[in-house]
Amino acid sequence: MKLKLLGGMMLLAIAITTNVKAQTGRPDKLYSMSGIGFAFPMGETSDYLKPKFSTSLGINLGLGDGGLFLYPKVSLHAFTFNQITPDAGYTYTLQNGRATTYLLNVALGYRKIVDKWAFYGFAGGGGGFILTPQAGVNSATLQVNMDNKTNSMGIIEAGGGIEYNIGGANLFVEASYMYGTGKIQNRVFNTVPISIGIKPNLSKLLSKL
Repeated sequence: MKLKLLGGMMLLAIAITTNVKAQTGRPDKLYSMSGIGFAFPMGETSDYLKPKFSTSLGINLGLGDGGLFLYPKVSLHAFTFNQITPDAGYTYTLQNGRATTYLLNVALGYRKIVDKWAFYGFAGGGGGFILTPQAGVNSATLQVNMDNKTNSMGIIEAGGGIEYNIGGANLFVEASYMYGTGKIQNRVFNTVPISIGIKPNLSKLLSKL
């Protein structure tokens, strides 16, 4: 599933790149995006998740000649997982485990450029899955069998960011709010990812080819 998500992003990037090569006029027509940071669980989500680290990969594709852009993004968030109640078929709860998200969202955004600075906001949705660990204890053999539970999840996301142009790329800081449509441990999944990173301007690179 993880490879399918990343493979889908690569195919989307190739298709977008092929389309943009023939287009001119807008300086921010196409950016790639990679960021690192943390995703902070909110509300009752913090009962079972604690932040570890997160990475994100995406594309900003300008729409028309204004500030609108399309923003597909893969979010890979890692959390410390402290289980509250055992899953069905398990006796023990697992503490200090690791939960990981594999989420693909597609958002519509708007960017305002002021000299070397740019300010943007976006909103959209998507989904994917969240892996949470499970531990089965065999008292007879004194063995612990580790496994992962796949939690499918729809996601609604809205956020914004600031960019600073350094020539052929933008440095950025971004924050958003993710609302999950499903539940884990009978509790909702809400988190606030905050990331920093770089957005190479592929429009400039493609214009030289």
